[in-house]
Amino acid sequence: MPKARAKTKTRAKTKTKARTARPKAKPKNAFYAQSGGVTAVINASACGLIETARKHKNKIGNVYAGRNGIIGALTEDLIDTGKESAAAIRALRHTPSGAFGSCRYKLKSLEQNRREYERLIEVFEAHNIGYFFYNGGGDSADTCLKVSQLAESMGYPIQAIHVPKTVDNDLPITDNCPGFGSVAKYIAVSTREASFDVASMAKTSTKVFVIEVMGRHAGWIAAAGGLASSKDTEIPIVILFPEVPFDKDKFLAKVNGMVKRHGYCSVVVSEGVKGPDGKFLSDQGLRDAFGHAQLGGVAPVVANIIKEGLGLKYHWAVADYLQRAARHIASKTDVDQAYAMGKAAVDFALKGHNSVMPAIVRSSNKPYKWKVGMAPLAKVANVEKMMPTDFITADGFGITKKCRTYLEPLIKGEDYPPYKDGMPKYVKLKNTAVKKKLASSFKV
Repeated sequence: MPKARAKTKTRAKTKTKARTARPKAKPKNAFYAQSGGVTAVINASACGLIETARKHKNKIGNVYAGRNGIIGALTEDLIDTGKESAAAIRALRHTPSGAFGSCRYKLKSLEQNRREYERLIEVFEAHNIGYFFYNGGGDSADTCLKVSQLAESMGYPIQAIHVPKTVDNDLPITDNCPGFGSVAKYIAVSTREASFDVASMAKTSTKVFVIEVMGRHAGWIAAAGGLASSKDTEIPIVILFPEVPFDKDKFLAKVNGMVKRHGYCSVVVSEGVKGPDGKFLSDQGLRDAFGHAQLGGVAPVVANIIKEGLGLKYHWAVADYLQRAARHIASKTDVDQAYAMGKAAVDFALKGHNSVMPAIVRSSNKPYKWKVGMAPLAKVANVEKMMPTDFITADGFGITKKCRTYLEPLIKGEDYPPYKDGMPKYVKLKNTAVKKKLASSFKV
């Protein structure tokens, strides 16, 4: 009898535990989006982020991507990356552009447009999203910062991590930005190759080649053109930086001297070059979605100045999308760093961090070494990093040895994509839509 009673008690306790045990909460889902101008390696960051998240299914549920950036969140147009195979996600590492679509859309302040933030919360709550990863530049960092403040101002817990990306290389704190190294490599290589072409024709034809590169306020990409000339391959190059006011007379004298000495000259001009009056040489009064001047077309302006001032025959080109889409000649350093930033974003989120950005920390120049650091978004958003004065030569038309030491490691290494029938083989995702749960719609 005593034994029987003991068993009965045991069974009773087991039943009590079964009745009081709470079901294990589902892990929060993650939202990832790409923003602003895309790059040759932004998908490598997506690859690093998604692959890392998949290794932590017990902590991060589904990874949803916003179709066309933050707009995908506002309109509840989400993509289920879980529908993609491991091979497809892996192929993102060598595929250029933005696999999920990007946008130029900047959230206003909470006071200016509270409804936008309320809508984000509605979508996040409906889809159990507790992690927000935004992959972009300075304006994207600002958006990410505002989203991170949702928990405090509107009572919804969400961890927001900014994943750095910008070809302009103008984000503060981080040593360099993923996307820049590959653009720099493309411009350096293209400037060298085009200069060889001009040199061979200069005797009876073109004397000056002008190439326009991106860079609204910071001349990092233009500076990369200076790498085309080295000790073993000297090339006459003139660089026009946004940080240096354009002086027509000094510029013409520099070009004329180069042509007399070498027979030809190449000019690398940043789209953001300004005149003495502070106005962009290429500003035609148009504005983009962020309210910035819509630039482009400074190369023909500079070429015409050369024609009128020196009477020299010229050719000009605009690198435009080619420079940021050229995955076929991407920098291995850049690819590795882009992937690492995506991976680090997940690692930071799992450690409980919020309102931060993974950053690249340079620990050595020779040999080149770097590691992952962390930057607070409050010190990143809406801050532009310009070219240091000691990176530009005294005459304002070239790069210094210090600048070269900074730039050279960022373009090193090749990371070619696979090829098929002579063409690079890139992946196109299925981008399967997540079923909408909200009855209301939202227009942007």
